[in-house]
Amino acid sequence: MVDLAHQRIPNEVSLATAAAGVILAATGLSGVTVAASLAGFVMGFVMMLPGHILGATGAGDVKLFAAAGAVLGVERMLQAFCFMAIAGGVLALYVAWRRGRLIRTMKGTAKLCGRPSETRAAIGAAGEHNRFPYGPAIAIGCLLAVLV
Repeated sequence: MVDLAHQRIPNEVSLATAAAGVILAATGLSGVTVAASLAGFVMGFVMMLPGHILGATGAGDVKLFAAAGAVLGVERMLQAFCFMAIAGGVLALYVAWRRGRLIRTMKGTAKLCGRPSETRAAIGAAGEHNRFPYGPAIAIGCLLAVLV
């Protein structure tokens, strides 16, 4: 909700989530071991970092997904990542539609697939309104990983 309202994820949210994950693991309440919690944290960070380097996600998204890994444990992170990517794609299409540029976005995406060297510049183009809050996609992906 914070990401939707302010387009940023405060460090306090990510830190509290990561701490809760490790504490739940240490107390045995989550069904995740402390080792799996810490490995999930690292895996979440590593999985989201390339998107941040390319400019597709913010640093807050990387930290939030890493924190989610501490809650979910390493075993659910690949599933959470896949669900998150699907949710993010659906949200991106919705945002493009709402902004009246769905067709233009689809054509631009097809072009980028043919020229990956231009991807970072295109994603970061401020005048293109390419950014949208990704926290909801992270939340949906993690929730689905728990439920499925």
